[in-house]
Amino acid sequence: MRHTRLADLAASFPALLFALAVPGTGLDPARALARVIDGQSLPDAAAAARIPLWLRRLPPEALTRPITALPDGELFRRQIANHLPRSPKLAPIWLQSVATVAEVAHAQAAVWIARELVRAPPRTDPARLRLVSLWAWFSSQPTTLGHTLIDRRWTPNMQIGSALAAAEAWHTMIVLHVSLGSQEIADMWLQPGHVDGYDFVPLNSTTDISDEADAMQNCLRSYGTNLAHNRSRLWSVKRCGQRIATLKVAVRFDDPLPGVAELRGIRNTAVPREVWWAARQWLHAHDLLRIDMAQRKWGAASLDRPTWRAIWRPYWLAKRQIPEWLPLAPSRRALNAL
Repeated sequence: MRHTRLADLAASFPALLFALAVPGTGLDPARALARVIDGQSLPDAAAAARIPLWLRRLPPEALTRPITALPDGELFRRQIANHLPRSPKLAPIWLQSVATVAEVAHAQAAVWIARELVRAPPRTDPARLRLVSLWAWFSSQPTTLGHTLIDRRWTPNMQIGSALAAAEAWHTMIVLHVSLGSQEIADMWLQPGHVDGYDFVPLNSTTDISDEADAMQNCLRSYGTNLAHNRSRLWSVKRCGQRIATLKVAVRFDDPLPGVAELRGIRNTAVPREVWWAARQWLHAHDLLRIDMAQRKWGAASLDRPTWRAIWRPYWLAKRQIPEWLPLAPSRRALNAL
């Protein structure tokens, strides 16, 4: 209603009209409004409004919240043009996801998520995009601790399902490391031993646990929080130096004394009875009554501050900010929300 040239934007550039009506944080739309009313070119007006030209092809349904900073440039425009959403229902999710991935990761990952959202929208979980974006960013940072914790790195050829799985595995490794820190677990409750040809070896560090998980193809890396809260201890059962089984010692049911909670072979297969018997003999060779197994209240175990900062410091420096969702002090809430 203010001017016919502004009204024309509803058909020629809906995203620009939206940005002028609902400006993003820190944007004064007056300069861009003046350019439109003066009849200047759409690229000049869009630049004043900090709106990339490739948004011109998006349907109005995509515009549900103030438009945040988005990548631009000739190469990006050519790439993103191949993956614009055709469905008005998908459009707002698509735009927000592209913005999130571009901000947290980089432009190349933003093109990737644009493609994947169009290719397989039912399989995409927008709530996990922050984690996927962080994983994608660290995948290209080989000198960082975060990179060393990645088992499978991001590539633009990956499909979203594989990416989500790889990012979750990386998150599990981060939880393990910030839960236990760089030091060994001081109190393993029990002592190493040798019974009937079987050696009982403590898994008391992140390296030991990760190596056992690799060799035995199990989920030991997910025990970081459990171990930090004093709920269990992990041991490797070996014979002549070869890994035979992974042993979890914990209390079970109403029994206040430590017991054999789990004893599994490679890929969680059952082990022979003699392995169970050796484990029982080894366990009961200890004075179980004197073992302090006081559990911490769930969520009360602190995270390791040096490890937390060592992981995230390169990201903070590269982005020149410490996001509210990735604070300087370690936080279980922030960690779980990734």
